[in-house]
Amino acid sequence: WAAHPSKWDPSDSTPAPLRKPSTEEAQVDVFFIHPTTFTNKTSLLPNASIDDAAVNSKTDYSAILYQASAFNEACRVFAPRYRQAHYGNYFSADTARANKAFELAYQDVKAAFEVYLQQHSGRPIIIASHSQGTNHAMRLLKEFFDGKPLQNKLIAAYLVGMPLPQQYFTYLLACNDAKATGCVTSWRTFNKGFEGSEFVQKESFKAVVTNPLNWTTTDTYASAKENKGAVLQKFNKITKEVTDAQVHKNILWSSKPHFFGSFLLKNKNYHIGDINLFYVNIRENVQQRIGQYWKQQMVL
Repeated sequence: WAAHPSKWDPSDSTPAPLRKPSTEEAQVDVFFIHPTTFTNKTSLLPNASIDDAAVNSKTDYSAILYQASAFNEACRVFAPRYRQAHYGNYFSADTARANKAFELAYQDVKAAFEVYLQQHSGRPIIIASHSQGTNHAMRLLKEFFDGKPLQNKLIAAYLVGMPLPQQYFTYLLACNDAKATGCVTSWRTFNKGFEGSEFVQKESFKAVVTNPLNWTTTDTYASAKENKGAVLQKFNKITKEVTDAQVHKNILWSSKPHFFGSFLLKNKNYHIGDINLFYVNIRENVQQRIGQYWKQQMVL
């Protein structure tokens, strides 16, 4: 496990400005599926080894520290190591080989989730993911939650960084506000005015797009003043009002982030910052949905 409540790991870290004493025992679990960190351009392997020390360290001190930690308040974080597909599989002409690589990765994630269910289940759960992790999280939700008894335990799913077709699930719906539970959120962040990469422009389906500043799926604009803080290069620094957000077709539009050195930012695809640009808003929203879930349980 990259993150597990039985050990200390980077997901247990909290940016210094957000730290506060707590004696409450976590009553909610988060199952976080990390993005691709196997990006070595010289590697010819389709999948990472589960015990590749360099890849695991990169995972722990990037995705687990900077992304999974956004979900750690009053929650136990589980994040499996898995034989992730190499980044190059997304662009490979050998689709059969690529599909095999992604299948192997998903089977590892599925096996880890089954272990979680056997050893730790019973608590309400949040599914969170980014990039390749979202590809696997979508399958996991469809197989274990969509119209299944476990759906009643789902507080929400944060499926970030990959397109989620609106018709992908049968019973799981898109969250329509900040307190909806048993639902899914999803977004991909691009520079405002940019219609997205070529693959986005070729999409023929309508995707779920959630605005992580106002938590609606409408095109209602949320100004930078609504952005309560990003966690960028320095983990212990919160940068407020770093960017705005607005749903645009199948993607999320955000103005060029405003932070020290941002003038160097030329890329119009903010994929790497999908979670980090909205870190505090996500963290607070998790608590909103947890609170609403417990209220609903009291009524039942």
